[in-house]
Amino acid sequence: MSLVTQITTCPQAKSLESSRSFALSYNKLPISRLFFSKSIRKLTAPCSSISATILTKETNNNNVDKIPPPPPSFDFKSYMIEKARSVNQALDDAIVLREPLKLHESMRYSLLAGGKRVRPLLCIASCELVGGEQSTAMPSACAVEMIHTMSLIHDDLPCMDNDDLRRGKPTNHKKFGEDVAVLAGDALLSFAFEHVVTATGGASPERIVRVVGELAKCIGSEGLVGGQVVDICSEGLAEVGLEQLEYIHVHKTAVLLEAAVVMGAILGGGDDEQVEKLRKFARCIGLLFQVVDDILDVTQSSEQLGKTAGKDLVADKTTYPKLLGIEKSREMAEKLKKEAYEQLAGFDPVKTAPLVALADYIAYREN
Repeated sequence: MSLVTQITTCPQAKSLESSRSFALSYNKLPISRLFFSKSIRKLTAPCSSISATILTKETNNNNVDKIPPPPPSFDFKSYMIEKARSVNQALDDAIVLREPLKLHESMRYSLLAGGKRVRPLLCIASCELVGGEQSTAMPSACAVEMIHTMSLIHDDLPCMDNDDLRRGKPTNHKKFGEDVAVLAGDALLSFAFEHVVTATGGASPERIVRVVGELAKCIGSEGLVGGQVVDICSEGLAEVGLEQLEYIHVHKTAVLLEAAVVMGAILGGGDDEQVEKLRKFARCIGLLFQVVDDILDVTQSSEQLGKTAGKDLVADKTTYPKLLGIEKSREMAEKLKKEAYEQLAGFDPVKTAPLVALADYIAYREN
């Protein structure tokens, strides 16, 4: 059965073509169509979102039994420290200080400012899950982090969110000026692709091309940029519903987490079935990441977050707590985590431990 279908997740998306290649068409499917069995879909209208489905879904005890708990011997804290150290070193090595000095200082300032490195870790973990090596995934892991950093630099600009604080430090444009900040983001974006192509070893050219396509798709007009535009256009609107909010966050936030996981699986040698199961896992944790982010924005201080708290409320943005309330948002986050777990059934439980633990980390983080 063809997966090509028209987008129904939000009004802005309906004008997009519905007959392009499999990869693009797959990305355009309503998430509820991607994730849930026919019995679950019957609970909601055909065009309902994963958010609506999650909130109305009864817990299936059979599915809960399949959730793969991390092995007792798995030390997630040590895993995070070790992998993050490797990623930080690889990022430091990838972008060195050279002329134009101010540009590269600006790039490194934001890229090496810390952060949880969730996206690179997901890329590496999914690669290792399907039998690949960390060294094969590392250039792509770094590329995803470079693009994530670019999005943060641009997101903080006065013409966007106008933020002064990021990861506990002045934002890039506060340190280097708006002009250099814009160009530093542009440079990180272009170098990310160069790095994947020139630094990746241990994978066939065909798989590297697939990875480049995946990365490009996730950040363009049908991905991160598209989600950002719909977000901007939705500010201050009285009627932003759950489906449109989901569209924004799937494209603005979840899509880059999805790319990280899928790129790792492709480079690790995963077959099509494995790649698509991991894609669904990533979509769930991507939306989970944003739901938790929205909750933290109204429950934590700027000092705790390392960025300005309450800015969504000030900007009159629609968030999950605004639409659902805090408790319903937390309930939704817990159910999204369980949906993500279910996608890992059938994989080696020992090898899924990092992904299970990362899903827990995303769900229960405090900043």
